[in-house]
Amino acid sequence: MSEPSLPSEALVKRAAELDAADELAPRRELFVLDDDSVYLDGNSLGALPRHVPERVQDVITRQWGELRIRSWTEGGWWVAPERIGDRIAPLVGAAPGRVVVGDSTSVNVFKAVVAAARIADEGRDEILVDAATFPSDGYIAESAARMTGRRLVPVAVGELPGALGPRTAAALVNHVDFRTGRLHDLPGITAALHDAGALAIWDVCHSAGALPVGLDAHEVDLAIGCTYKYLNGGPGSPAFLYVAERHQEAFDSPLPGWTSHADPFGMTPDYTAADGATRGRVGTPDILSMLALEAALDVWEGVSLDVLRAKSLALTDFFLRCVEAYAPAGRVASLTPAAHAERGSQVALRCAEAPAVMAELIARGVVGDLRRPDVLRFGFTPLYVGFRDAERAARVLGDVLRDVS
Repeated sequence: MSEPSLPSEALVKRAAELDAADELAPRRELFVLDDDSVYLDGNSLGALPRHVPERVQDVITRQWGELRIRSWTEGGWWVAPERIGDRIAPLVGAAPGRVVVGDSTSVNVFKAVVAAARIADEGRDEILVDAATFPSDGYIAESAARMTGRRLVPVAVGELPGALGPRTAAALVNHVDFRTGRLHDLPGITAALHDAGALAIWDVCHSAGALPVGLDAHEVDLAIGCTYKYLNGGPGSPAFLYVAERHQEAFDSPLPGWTSHADPFGMTPDYTAADGATRGRVGTPDILSMLALEAALDVWEGVSLDVLRAKSLALTDFFLRCVEAYAPAGRVASLTPAAHAERGSQVALRCAEAPAVMAELIARGVVGDLRRPDVLRFGFTPLYVGFRDAERAARVLGDVLRDVS
């Protein structure tokens, strides 16, 4: 192994200046982090907010241990999916009553695609899907298409407007590409779908908590997202489903569980859907993980999404600048767009030796992740990642690239 390279005085100085001017910097203290490593994998699993263990302990010992069944009413367990949905709503640009929390992202994709197919006009027999989508979204969309008598049509997002026509029922699109970090044009694509008479379904897993989404403002029809990435809800924390108010009465879930019934404790054999986004519920809520998520959302109090976005872009700009300075020429190439309007909150670098490089980066305290075969992926969570983190990560990357052939 070669000796670690010396940091660039200019970059170190600039990182310190940017950290000193960062109004979100104090938020870092709200998370369990250490100074010996740089955590750049919050786009896979967000860091633990410090206060969550104590809150979860209360849920276990007092609410479950002492109140037991009474917690469904006295502890607010029963209404948690809607209550927590209303806390997530401002982070994705939605009004109260339009987001419900529960189940996994995959299950919510299934609900949304089937419901959109049922809402769509008769004769529209095609469902479009982002050809580079996260695999689970594609698998589920294909199954939903079969079940509703539709045909799934994979389309590159850039070509999607030209693929729309009178047969298009809906399109399922990722707001941010999970491999490259490319931010897709949610307002423009949604408008194009509506002009074609189709519904827009957006997967906002890699944008919720990282940048403004604007579901209501841009008239998105349905959306799904996870909470364990930038929302820091914990491993396997429940996902969320957004149903635009104008579609709530027509939302016909393919999973009409008892908790989405208008009278769930009536235990009647016939199903009558509840009003509003509650129709997106299915079975008994996962209370432990759901209330851990609720506690984690406290870190968002007082955070401006515009400030968050500005820091995200500044961080990724600075990291790319540092990579250019520290990495040996020709060893990595950015897949993430340079244009701010096309960038999420991650940087993806193509590297021929990506598996070995990422393993060594992690061994040296820089935690990103790998997307096989050749993508190094670094997520920048503005609430707790700083500019000195970005400089250090790029410097260590340069060292690793010199050591790994």
